[in-house]
Amino acid sequence: MVRRKKSMGRQKIEIKRIQNEEARQVCFSKRRSGVFKKASELSILCGAEISVVVFSPAGKVFSFGHPSVEAVVDRFLVGNPRQQHPECGGGGGLDSHREAAVRELNRKCMELHDMLEAEKKKRDALEKEIKKEKEGEAGRWIWDGDEDVERLGMEELQELERRLVELRSDVARRADQLLQESFVFKPQFLAAAPLGSGGGAAAGVHAVKKEAADVHYPGLDAGGFGGYGHGFFSSRI
Repeated sequence: MVRRKKSMGRQKIEIKRIQNEEARQVCFSKRRSGVFKKASELSILCGAEISVVVFSPAGKVFSFGHPSVEAVVDRFLVGNPRQQHPECGGGGGLDSHREAAVRELNRKCMELHDMLEAEKKKRDALEKEIKKEKEGEAGRWIWDGDEDVERLGMEELQELERRLVELRSDVARRADQLLQESFVFKPQFLAAAPLGSGGGAAAGVHAVKKEAADVHYPGLDAGGFGGYGHGFFSSRI
């Protein structure tokens, strides 16, 4: 006959602080899960509202709550206990939780609706500005250089003339600026001017500026646009 090995059976564990740090952490994780499980079972079986908050030895926080930790804590701090039901399995807690969840969702929905309306107003304002800008640009005709001048109407020709006049003025002003800069940085350029011509360097500057001013741009005379064809690109002023 084989003798069975006697088991030590279930032994009572002495409740005291665990000295080994690793063993202490393992014990904390297991027991924390057990506490949360029991709290969940209590809320399901009895419809109880429960909240459990645990800080680990390292300072990490863990929590469990039904319907939520915040709801239970707020109710506790306000001190407005719910009317107790005689039976343990009453569904008053769950109904209250649903009502609170619906109110919270409605509040968030209204906030999102207000934000959406504000964004729509911003979009409409931007669309109006863009439309206004486009209409303003559409009212301005720009010659791209590829269009036959002979096919332009009176308003388009007048606009082209105005732009060409402005361009001629800009070109003359820029040429005058470059000439002046050239005289400042290259004074030897004036050596060709005869000393007896009166004024020396001043006479040379006057002669060059007069020559630049006498540059003739065909088509900009009072007579109209004779001599202009293709290939002239105008920039928006």
